[in-house]
Amino acid sequence: MADSQRVKSFVCIALFSICLLQCNPIAFAILDPVDFLALQSIRKSLDDMPGSNYFASWDFTSDPCNFAGVYCDSDKVIALNLGDPRAGAPGLTGRIDPAVGKLSALAELSVVPGRIFGALPQSISQLKSLRFLAVSRNFISGQIPASLGQLRNLRTLDLSYNLFAGAIPTAVGTLPELSNVILCHNRLSGSVPPFASQTLTRLDLKHNDLSGSLAPNSLPPSLQYLSLSWNRLTGPVDGLLNRLGQLNYLDLSMNQFTGTIPGRVFTYPITNLQLQRNMFSGRVQPDGQVSISTIDLSYNRLSGEISPLFSTVQSLYLNNNRFTGQVPGSFVDRLLSANIQILYLQHNFLTGIQINPTAEIPVSSSLCLQYNCMVPPLQTPCPLKAGKQKTRPTAQCNEWRG
Repeated sequence: MADSQRVKSFVCIALFSICLLQCNPIAFAILDPVDFLALQSIRKSLDDMPGSNYFASWDFTSDPCNFAGVYCDSDKVIALNLGDPRAGAPGLTGRIDPAVGKLSALAELSVVPGRIFGALPQSISQLKSLRFLAVSRNFISGQIPASLGQLRNLRTLDLSYNLFAGAIPTAVGTLPELSNVILCHNRLSGSVPPFASQTLTRLDLKHNDLSGSLAPNSLPPSLQYLSLSWNRLTGPVDGLLNRLGQLNYLDLSMNQFTGTIPGRVFTYPITNLQLQRNMFSGRVQPDGQVSISTIDLSYNRLSGEISPLFSTVQSLYLNNNRFTGQVPGSFVDRLLSANIQILYLQHNFLTGIQINPTAEIPVSSSLCLQYNCMVPPLQTPCPLKAGKQKTRPTAQCNEWRG
């Protein structure tokens, strides 16, 4: 906009404000002209998708603080929620205008799922009061601006389900107040930066293309939810996991992590533990009786005997590993009493299980024993991926024992 046009706009806004005050001087505080112009620019760059009626209330001859999704404090916009928040409602299309950075008092910026494309404006880094930034399930592309590291008050960053590429900026990891970082389902690459915030409780980076290893002190012990699945991360994590005692959800599946699984992890207040399809190795020995309801350690290189401390798990996936020896009797007892729903032990090197061949497995329970170093004492339905062979070839079993 040329300087003369900008002056005209300010004059028009001023005259409009005077008229409103004369008509109803106590009806509302007049919005700061800079915020007024910023909202106009944002509106011009976005449209309702078919079926959406979000912008129907955005009539700039009335008070913008009454617009849908606009919240003010005195003469400043403090929150902007773009789009109809109702579940299943159509979203918006277009681009996020850089003018959003002019809303200097903005503490919350969110966009509902829709078809917004283009880059995330660098100008967002000017919003020094911003605490909540959520722009998920759209088609935003380009890199995550490193300048977001200037938002020192930011607590929630949700850019999930977009088309972001490139690295997660190291500067984002330095933000001191972060509590939620949700960047899943993008095309992010490079390493996971260290996160300094001691109030970080949720970190969700699943379904990206991240690589490299995690240092033992790279994530704070405040974490309660950690999902790094479906990446290409490598290296050991035992040092890191030993520090994260507040975890209630952990998913590291579909990576290339190596080393041992620390026994302490199985005592954490976790309800769902997903470590499958990695390269974890060695023995697995919980530090105490396990109360986690679902544990998946399948498709790793774990070895040794199966600990009886796992018999209290409702759904246990230990298949496609290198476990040896007998299946502990405590598993049989809990399986027959329907306390175990899933016990997958196929594709290991197990040599026996003490169960009566005439025993009836409860309908609510599933047991799979095939492709071990024993003839399964009873026939039970196994998943299709287990294959048709009931017993592992003797040569493999002998070689493993040797």
